[in-house]
Amino acid sequence: RRQAAASQPLRPRPGKVRPMTDLQKLLAHQEIRQLASRYAICVDARDLDALVRLFVPDVRVGRDRFGREALREDFDRSLRSVGITFLNVGSHVIDLGAAGGDPDRATGIVYCRGEIQDGGLESERWIVQAIQYHADYARRDGEWLFVRRRHFLVYGSEAGANPLGLPPADWPARQTGLGSHPHVLPSWKRFWGLED
Repeated sequence: RRQAAASQPLRPRPGKVRPMTDLQKLLAHQEIRQLASRYAICVDARDLDALVRLFVPDVRVGRDRFGREALREDFDRSLRSVGITFLNVGSHVIDLGAAGGDPDRATGIVYCRGEIQDGGLESERWIVQAIQYHADYARRDGEWLFVRRRHFLVYGSEAGANPLGLPPADWPARQTGLGSHPHVLPSWKRFWGLED
């Protein structure tokens, strides 16, 4: 009987949290970093369906709205006030075990530098922003997701030369000029109603 009991997987006692192994910690850090990077790519591509899937299904939106559909509507509204965005994710600090040592919860701070066409697709104003994102994460069904993500502006400033007025780069023939992305992305075309 002792051998059979020893071969059973260890289960934490009710009310006790089992600490994460080093490997589990490394995997959690990597998955959460990927989450922040995917957020930036989805925003830049205006892929709202993929963007809202990065959040828990019961995400709180504002004071009294919940769910991914409400979040999608909120992103749709806010992202129409800017044209092209390019979010460059930088430093990312992740604290696992938020909420009393719960291995399925974490908090984090992400630095981001954004290049933004401020004012929509027709705007000629190009700005840079230094941003901090403060986030709460939860692992649901084995997948790390955002519970909450707050945007804090460090600064915003005119960028100088507006890259949107440049002639086409025709890369790799020329290294400077206007490139092809995000204009060719299907999600970008859908978001702006530019589908063929």
